[in-house]
Amino acid sequence: MKTRTLLFSFLAIVLAGCKPSAEKAAETAAATTAAKSGKPQVLVGNYPLQYFAQRIAGDAVEVRFLAPKNEDPAFWQPDEAAITAFQNADLILMNGAGYSKWADKVTLPESKVVDTSASFANNFIEVRDATTHSHGPGGDHSHNGTAFTTWIDFKQASMQVQAVSDALAKLVPAAKDSISKNTVALKDELASLDGRMSTLSRRLVQYPLVASHPVYHYLARRYGLELKSVLWEPDTVLDDTALNDLKGILAGHRARWMIWEGEPNKESVEKLGALGLQSVVFDPCGNVPASGDFMTVMKANVDAMENAFR
Repeated sequence: MKTRTLLFSFLAIVLAGCKPSAEKAAETAAATTAAKSGKPQVLVGNYPLQYFAQRIAGDAVEVRFLAPKNEDPAFWQPDEAAITAFQNADLILMNGAGYSKWADKVTLPESKVVDTSASFANNFIEVRDATTHSHGPGGDHSHNGTAFTTWIDFKQASMQVQAVSDALAKLVPAAKDSISKNTVALKDELASLDGRMSTLSRRLVQYPLVASHPVYHYLARRYGLELKSVLWEPDTVLDDTALNDLKGILAGHRARWMIWEGEPNKESVEKLGALGLQSVVFDPCGNVPASGDFMTVMKANVDAMENAFR
């Protein structure tokens, strides 16, 4: 009898520590609900959408972007708690264009999901034969499929802003007037950037370019860039293999500029200089920047391009 009692006690302890996943999910959902600020909860798939929503709605909503700062949100794999937070949100703003890979594998409430790039889906760019590679903690991935860095075509970014604005106006109708005013201001800034890049494009057509990563498809199409891409990270020193690959590209593509996603390693810049290439940074800003915000980063990008191609 004593043995049986001990056995039951052991099982009770095990079961207490190993609750079914559904029960754990329920606990996470309860914790998420308890943590709410009382404002409508808006969850977003990337940082540009966070910026757009915060600029437009101000304090009327709580905007949450859950991807870690050291990961590419396009290839981020949210954990159970993050998925539960999305499922319990009042509004879910997604980039569309195949951006959030994880969303195809979970169930989200359709009535709360807004695909912010749906209005120009017929103009998506399809990528073929992209090489599989890895960077950061996200593991191996490929850029095959739909090009997803939609917002660096500033006209498309403005269309995404409008989709965010429409969704927020429905969510918090009491703030409709301020939402409309903030939307106009944000779209005016994006139109200014688009105008500057469009003016610059008249000069850019003279300059074949190489990009450090295949994320500039919409930038290239909108502003007439003749662009070929490699698969390099800004903080990695270029080795002989990378340089030989580049020489192969340059044999038929006489580029004199390399566009980087972030500030490149100085040694890499020197090695490129020896090949006759200069470097310029155009940060897509898919995740939270180290300083400033989306708009300051985009203005810095355009400033850098204007300075490079005077």
